[in-house]
Amino acid sequence: MTDAAREVANRMAEAAQAWLDSLDADQRTVAVGPPPGAGGVAEAERTRWFYTPTDHGGLTFHQQRPVQHRLVMRLVASGLSEAGYTTVAAVLGLENILDRVEGFSVRWGRERTRDPGMYYLRVFGEPGGTQPWGWRFGGHHVSLNYLVVDGRVVATTPCFLGADPAVSPLLGGATLRPLGTAEDLARELVRSLRPDPARAVLLARAPNDVVAGNSTRIGDHVVKRRELWRPGQHVPDRADEPATGLEDADQRALSIAPTPKGVPGTELDTAQRGLLRALLGTYLDRVQDGVSPLSRYDDPGALDAVHLAWAGSTTAGQPHYYRLQGPRLLIEWTNVHRGVNHAHAVWRDPETDFGGDVLAAHHAAHHAR
Repeated sequence: MTDAAREVANRMAEAAQAWLDSLDADQRTVAVGPPPGAGGVAEAERTRWFYTPTDHGGLTFHQQRPVQHRLVMRLVASGLSEAGYTTVAAVLGLENILDRVEGFSVRWGRERTRDPGMYYLRVFGEPGGTQPWGWRFGGHHVSLNYLVVDGRVVATTPCFLGADPAVSPLLGGATLRPLGTAEDLARELVRSLRPDPARAVLLARAPNDVVAGNSTRIGDHVVKRRELWRPGQHVPDRADEPATGLEDADQRALSIAPTPKGVPGTELDTAQRGLLRALLGTYLDRVQDGVSPLSRYDDPGALDAVHLAWAGSTTAGQPHYYRLQGPRLLIEWTNVHRGVNHAHAVWRDPETDFGGDVLAAHHAAHHAR
């Protein structure tokens, strides 16, 4: 996988440099951040991420020419599988659909609220150089974060995708469901549990959002709604309430701890393990094969350690949440709002989100020489 991770990193570096070369001086000021591991405010900014329609940090499509838009998407594609890229492109396009759903009427103090031009790209450090570098692409319902160290991709998380609407009608009776399989497989799996699916259900009600929110480190604290937006920008009502909408005992029931909750893979039969492996693929296959950890779960022991937990109803069309958790894995899904037509789906690596541990090892080795 190391050679493949280098190949992906080389393609990323080429695409990133092509984009940077297209920028003028003013654009570069916004588009380029300090190298990863710079410490202080700079590192806090690199590891600050959002999935709401707020300022994600970087250069937006609106601040670029169409030829630069293409270069942005080339870089985005360099880190994603074909299916992952198609899904991200669809999520961007959902902004136009959401605008219509809301009657083109939502206004949050800017020219257009639901805006496919408000996606941000920032490169950290020098692509392809000898030092660590990375990039971040994000906007409403998208957050992609990559780190390259010693010439190979070492971190691809947090990786967040959402869909609002989660289901949209197409001509001929078809539907657009960019994240639909991640919902269907999980429901099929939890409903297949015997003797009772309730043994995976941690709470009878679903939280309003993913439990870890946009925290830099999982389990640091209960994320408040206002933290899902950059300071100084629009924040929804009840900003100081937990983003999940849960309090006290319910919050504790769904809290994320080092020891996973729910039903482990060891208790699943062959068919259920197949469903679990396929469900993992709907998240881990977002990125290029060369950097995806999905093959890790070809090992039965790795699959054994993955736990499934659920909250809310297991009936289709009802508010629900699920979590997959194991070593170096946290996946969260929720679909609650807009009549259960607004999905959030995030993949994280609790040990090395943003590549912090790899960066530390790199700097230790570098300074030791």
